Amino acid sequence: MRFFTIKKRTLIIALVIAIVFASIISISVISASAVPKAQYTIVIDAGHGGRDGGAVGRQTGVTESELNLKYALRLKELCADYGIDVIMTRSDMNGLYDESAPNKKKSEMERRKSIINSSGADIMISLHMNAFPLPSSNGAFVFYAKGSDEGYELAKSVQGSLCQSFDNAREYVSVGDYFVLNCASMPSVLVECGFLSNPQEESNLISDDYCQEFCYSLLAGILSYFKM
Repeated sequence: MRFFTIKKRTLIIALVIAIVFASIISISVISASAVPKAQYTIVIDAGHGGRDGGAVGRQTGVTESELNLKYALRLKELCADYGIDVIMTRSDMNGLYDESAPNKKKSEMERRKSIINSSGADIMISLHMNAFPLPSSNGAFVFYAKGSDEGYELAKSVQGSLCQSFDNAREYVSVGDYFVLNCASMPSVLVECGFLSNPQEESNLISDDYCQEFCYSLLAGILSYFKM
């Protein structure tokens, strides 16, 4: 009888260990599957940088290059939450040009082109802030490269998302003759997020809440394009 009890206890202990071990394996599998695997890679291009500040806010003096980077970094964080890999053309306020280059604009553009086309990314999105002599000009614009059917589809997806979130976003997309669009080897769009020359829009663009909402709308357009 004592032998039977010991044997029974041994079997019970072995069973408990097996159950615990199986649970650990199960938890590990669930944890691993809960982390989204990157299906897509995108390039986020923060326009300007360094000596090239771009447009300047009329009220606050904020530079376009500063806001471009702010929006680019926020969009990167949101993309990461959805398992999208991001490659940045710049991640700080420094310019992409070679300081010793006689033509810094050309040097910057060539460096930008190299980063974009060596990335192996699925799409590229370039972020900018607009300005115009007429202060009443406002709204977000989305441009794509002439002749790029996929660029057009990406632009429509992004613009459609912006129109759902912002009343003053333009309802149409346009062909843009921009270097970063023309040089990119993948579907690409350039987004003019708003006008720093418009007092109300400048106030919106510098707001953290507005940045969050705008970048989330961009993300929604990207996810729609990828059919995620």
